[in-house]
Amino acid sequence: MINQQKNILRLLKAAAAFSAALLISIAGCKETPPVMVDGDAHIEILAVWNISLDDSLPEYMPLKNAQVILSSEYGLQVKQTDSNGMLNVSGLPSSTYNISARMQHPEDPNIIIVGNIRDIEIISGITYRDTIYATPISSFGISINEIYSCGPVNSIFFFFDQYLELYNSSDSVKYLDGMIVMRVSGNNEGKGPGADEYDDGRIWGVTYIFKFPGSPGEKNHPFYPKTFIVLASDAVNHKSVVSTSIDLSNADWEFYNQFSATDIDNPNVPNLINMRSDRTVDFLINLVSDVIVIASGVDSVWEDGIDIETIIDGVEYQSNTTSAKTLDKRVDRGFMLSPPRYSGQSMQRHEPGLDTNDASLDWEIIPYATPGYHR
Repeated sequence: MINQQKNILRLLKAAAAFSAALLISIAGCKETPPVMVDGDAHIEILAVWNISLDDSLPEYMPLKNAQVILSSEYGLQVKQTDSNGMLNVSGLPSSTYNISARMQHPEDPNIIIVGNIRDIEIISGITYRDTIYATPISSFGISINEIYSCGPVNSIFFFFDQYLELYNSSDSVKYLDGMIVMRVSGNNEGKGPGADEYDDGRIWGVTYIFKFPGSPGEKNHPFYPKTFIVLASDAVNHKSVVSTSIDLSNADWEFYNQFSATDIDNPNVPNLINMRSDRTVDFLINLVSDVIVIASGVDSVWEDGIDIETIIDGVEYQSNTTSAKTLDKRVDRGFMLSPPRYSGQSMQRHEPGLDTNDASLDWEIIPYATPGYHR
């Protein structure tokens, strides 16, 4: 009996020793856990612009205290360069980034200095260094801030509640007199809608053109600083037709076609007037793909193209990323994606008046229309 107990004890000790050895062996084979976690990327960006009048002899100056927008799948971040034009940001997650720098011209308030770098692969644990070379572009202070085109959620194909929203980002009163608003969806057999078809500094393809009353230079229709104005296709309460729609009866302006016998005219809302007598229907835009342009009205002869120098703002939207861009790059260098038809969603700038001259960076889809205010 004693010998049997001794044998059992020896077996238990051997099993314990084997288990300990096995644990040590497993521990020795175990990989060391990674010490780097996502969200630890770093960027160093220098933003400059050329102040030389001779492009062959550039003289670069830093964009001091310029606004910098970082856009990725994780959203939008707004930063600022320092007095040397440098931006240092840490703690970024790995992603593909678009980065834009924007600054008002130090001597001319009607010019902004803008530069972009796109599709930058930022990897956690690595420092990315680059330079943004910005260029001056004209800025009137008025921009298209929201485009609602797709129609509300409905099953009867209702989309007559469309509107455009403008924003005055400047610090001064602007005047709308004589300004023109255009849908540019023609010229499909050439370079495309909004392109400079004949390389003569004019965009082509104007299909609808409406104007504010008066002539450029007059001061009867003020547009106050840091305010929105809504331009409704029909300034009525569309909820009375489709409950999921919006009330535009208090819009600031209404597109009214005087050549149409059936167009709605809200007597309490001032009218933009149709400049094409051959167009006898409402001012309506495509639900998912179009080009919208506003201009000073100094050149309003659409038949031979609209002078690019008179354009205040232009935006192109498309239904997918593989669509061909057609709007001239001097008006805007990109295009934004549109929401699905009859989704009730809208297209809006990330921030009021934020215009880096690249719609793919400046715009986003929002879940509902916001006429007269920013979400």
